[in-house]
Amino acid sequence: MGLRTGIRTGLIAAIVTIFLILIGVHMLMGRLLQSWFYVPAHWPGVWLMVVLLGLWAGSRAVGQMKARSWGNALLAGASAGIIQGALVGAALYLLASITQAGVDLRAWLTQMSQESIAALTLGLAPLPAAGFIGGVLLVSAVAGAAWREWRLRVHAARLARGERIVSLRERLLEIPAVAQVSSNPLSRRVLMGVFMVLLLIAPFFLGQYWNYNLGTVGIYVILGLGLNIVVGMAGLLDLGYVAFFAVGAYTMALLTAPQPHHIQMSFWLALPIGVLLAAIAGILLGIPVLRMRGDYLAIVTLGFGEIIRILSKSDVLTGFTGGPRGVRNVGHPVLFGKDIGNEFYFFYFILIGVILAIIITRRLEHSRVGRAWRAMREDEKVAQAMGIYTLKYKLMAFAMGAAMAGFSGAIFASRNSFTGPEDFVLLVSINVLALVIVGGMGSIPGVILGAFVLKGLPEILRELEDYRVLVFGALLVVMMIVRPQGLWPASRPQLERPRPEEEALEEAPAELVEGEVGS
Repeated sequence: MGLRTGIRTGLIAAIVTIFLILIGVHMLMGRLLQSWFYVPAHWPGVWLMVVLLGLWAGSRAVGQMKARSWGNALLAGASAGIIQGALVGAALYLLASITQAGVDLRAWLTQMSQESIAALTLGLAPLPAAGFIGGVLLVSAVAGAAWREWRLRVHAARLARGERIVSLRERLLEIPAVAQVSSNPLSRRVLMGVFMVLLLIAPFFLGQYWNYNLGTVGIYVILGLGLNIVVGMAGLLDLGYVAFFAVGAYTMALLTAPQPHHIQMSFWLALPIGVLLAAIAGILLGIPVLRMRGDYLAIVTLGFGEIIRILSKSDVLTGFTGGPRGVRNVGHPVLFGKDIGNEFYFFYFILIGVILAIIITRRLEHSRVGRAWRAMREDEKVAQAMGIYTLKYKLMAFAMGAAMAGFSGAIFASRNSFTGPEDFVLLVSINVLALVIVGGMGSIPGVILGAFVLKGLPEILRELEDYRVLVFGALLVVMMIVRPQGLWPASRPQLERPRPEEEALEEAPAELVEGEVGS
C-alpha cells in the first residue's frame, strides 16, 4: 500500500518539479530570497524550493494512505523521494549535458539560461549534480513523510483523549480583544472608523506610485463587487464582463476627449452616461441569453466580450473609436475650477466609489431582490416553482453588474487619460473572476480581500509579474481543492429565532398543550 502510493505521488511530484524548473520558478525563489533577506547568491532560494518540493511529496504520500503505520509511512516517503529524485535528476542531467555541449536552451525554453542551470548543479558535473539533487529530494521526502505521520498520530491521540480540535478562527476568538470586537457591534463600528481614518490619511504618506496602485485595487474592488452580483449572488457565469468595463471607459473617453468627436463634455456629465450605457449593454446581453445556463452562458458572454474588443480595435471603426491607437487626452474631473485628475485626488474619488458600491451591494443582498438571486443560484427550477420571475431578476443582475463595471471603466479611462483595445483583453475578465472566487463568492469582504491579494500583492512582488497567469491558475486550483468557499466566505443567513411564547409551547408537555388548546 505504501509503496504504490509513494510511486504514484513521486510521479506527480516529479512532473510538478520539472515543470517549475523549466519555467524558471526556482530562479524566482532565488531572487526573492536574495532581495528580501540580502542573501549574497541565488542558490539558497533555489535549493529551498527543491527541499520544499521534496517535503511536499513525502507529506502528500502519507496523506494519501489509508492503512497507517510508521513502516508504511516511511516506505511511502522513501518511494516517493526515489521516484521524484530519479526523474528530476535525469532531467537535470539532460539539461546540464546539453548546456555543457554549447547549446543555448533559451531558443526553446526562455528561462533555461546557463545561470539557471548552474544554480541547480552548484558547479558540479552533470552526473554528480543529478545524484545530489536526487539525494536531497529523497531525504526531504522521507522527512516530510515522518513529519506528516507524527502530526496525524498527535491529532488522533488528542481525539482519543476527548480533546476538541480548535480551529484558527476559534483560537483568535479566544483573544479578549478579538472576542469583544466580534460580539460587540459598537466595537466593530469603532474598528471600521479607525480603518476609514487610516485610508483617508494614507495618500498623504504614500507616494504617487502607491496611490496609483491602491487606486487600481479600488477599481478592481468595484469590478469585483459588480461581478459578484452576477456570479456570486445570481449564479450566472459571465466570462465577458470586461465588455461592460470597455463600454464605460469608451463612453467617458469619446465624450470628454478632444479627438475623435470634439465633444469635450464635462466628466460629471459623462460619468452617469457611461454607467447608463453599460447597464443598457448588460440588459441587451441578458435578453438573448436568458434561457442559457452554465457552460453555454459562459461561452456566449465570452464571445460578447471578444466582440466588443475586436470592434474597438477594428480599422473600420477607427473614425469612431480611435481604432488600435485608442483615445487620448481623456477628460479629468474638475471640482470648483480645480483639476483633480492626479493620483492623490483620484484615490479619494475611487474610495467614494468603493463605498457606494459596497452600500448598494449590501442593500441588494438583504433585499427581496437578493433573496431571489440566491434562490436562482441554488436551483433555478425550484425558484420558478416558488413564483420567482427569474427572467426579470436575471436582467436586473446583468444590469447592476454592468453598471458597476461601467462606473469603474469610466474612472479607469479618466485616471489614465487614455483608453484603447488592449485595456480590455480577456485576462481582465479572468482577473476579476479570480478575485471573486479566491475571496469568496457572494461575500463583500471576500471580494475586497481577493482584490488586495490578486492586484495588490503583485505590485509588491514585482518579480511575480511574468508568472501572473500561472499564479492565478495555480491559486484557483488550490482554492477549489483546499478552500472552495474562498478566503472570506459569505456568512449564511441566520434563521429567525422563535418568540419566547413559541419556545414555551415547544418545551411544554404535549398533554398540557392539548388541554389548553381544548379549553
